[in-house]
Amino acid sequence: MLPFNITDSMTGVPLSVDFNNPEDYFIFIFQILFATTTVLIAGPVVITILATRALRLQNRFIFMLNTSICDTLVGFSVYYLGLFDVQEGYPSRNGTYNILPSLLGVNILTFLFAQFDRYFAVCHPFIYSRFITRQFVIGINIYCWVYNVAHLIARNLLPLSKAIQMYVFSIVILQLIVLTKVVMTVKLYVIARFQLARDPPSADKDSKKESLRIIIFVVISFLVLWCPSFINIIIRFVVGGGLTFRNEATNLFAIMARFNALCTPSVYIWGSPALKEAMVRTVWGRLCPRCKRRVGSCHGKGDAKK
Repeated sequence: MLPFNITDSMTGVPLSVDFNNPEDYFIFIFQILFATTTVLIAGPVVITILATRALRLQNRFIFMLNTSICDTLVGFSVYYLGLFDVQEGYPSRNGTYNILPSLLGVNILTFLFAQFDRYFAVCHPFIYSRFITRQFVIGINIYCWVYNVAHLIARNLLPLSKAIQMYVFSIVILQLIVLTKVVMTVKLYVIARFQLARDPPSADKDSKKESLRIIIFVVISFLVLWCPSFINIIIRFVVGGGLTFRNEATNLFAIMARFNALCTPSVYIWGSPALKEAMVRTVWGRLCPRCKRRVGSCHGKGDAKK
């Protein structure tokens, strides 16, 4: 047994594909492009919010910052999960003790709290302005990390049988969270569609509509991309069926779930002109001065038309 372990440690972790078929090359190249694109989109969102005080002072951008940090880490994790022969979960092979998959758990909780944040901001503005302070929102985002880290440590320290039971219990809890997210998404859509339509035009109304539109799009895309993996995990543990894959690189459901790391910051950039403008000024404008001049000229033309 000892010589096998030494030999295995010397050879290292094998690649996710053996390059015997054309699709192996496609999978490998796709994982590289996916990881790089995610880092290049989510990373600048993190830098922009941290570097722009006007964004940091708004609670909704604190939630964006938290999810974008997770998305950036997910992008970096794909360089390992997607390029090497890794199988997370139970059983695990060359895994990371479920550290990398737990990043999705941070996003799940953050999206849920962000939905409640937008609900109280729009429907109960007086209560929101009095009790939901910036420090409170930062504390909520820190709690998302603390909870997942504590849950992860407990699963890794418990015996395997107990760890699996805890994993199944967490899936049940996630079902309740997903159901709550669906109800809140419908509620926020109704608010955006009917309640805000009756308010007089103002900058505050535009800001609320923008924030509601972003959180609705983000949560819907998250549920659509993540639910197939969630359902497959339930079938595997409850019924004993479901689909199994060779590793994380070929796991279509896991790829879809990780695709949220690319989709979410893209929606942020698309839905928030303030974030987009700050990103051009803070990140891309420094890397590409021509882009900054182009955006400036567009703003100048818009002001002239006004």
